[in-house]
Amino acid sequence: MREEQGTDATREAWSRREPRWLDADQQRSWRALVLGTTLLFDRLDEDLRRQHGLSLVEYEILVRLSESDGSLRMARLAHSLAHSRSRVTHTVKRMENAGLVERCGASEDGRGVVCRMTERGDLVLRNVAPSHVEHVRTYLVDLASPDDFAAVGRVMDAVSDRLISDHPERELRDDRR
Repeated sequence: MREEQGTDATREAWSRREPRWLDADQQRSWRALVLGTTLLFDRLDEDLRRQHGLSLVEYEILVRLSESDGSLRMARLAHSLAHSRSRVTHTVKRMENAGLVERCGASEDGRGVVCRMTERGDLVLRNVAPSHVEHVRTYLVDLASPDDFAAVGRVMDAVSDRLISDHPERELRDDRR
């Protein structure tokens, strides 16, 4: 009986708490963000798959590796993408089968696993990057003024900083810059 009273008290306290609802302009902006990012990432993924046989996540893995002298520990790679280790492991395995990357033991301590871009992966990235960047420009960058695009970057940096600070593995913050 006492436990039920505690639950009722909690429900009552929550029912008195009024949410900070979005006003009409905020709601329109929020919905535009959700729809726009969904459509943008789906379209970029579709274009990469159709034109190059590569997913957006696979492309991003190649980019992260190229920015890190061609190799990264698997855990660091997962952090840099803000994906689970299991998702990255699955994707890397597919990429390994395609000859784009290879996995090997970490030479410095022998405990970790390193993902290394192969020559084929580097060639694929060099061939894919120009069309991908053109699509990013066409679907996003060229639609906004430089000031608006810079504002989007500042807002998303603030969102990332907030969410990363709430995340137990804070090293993500350093990886995205």
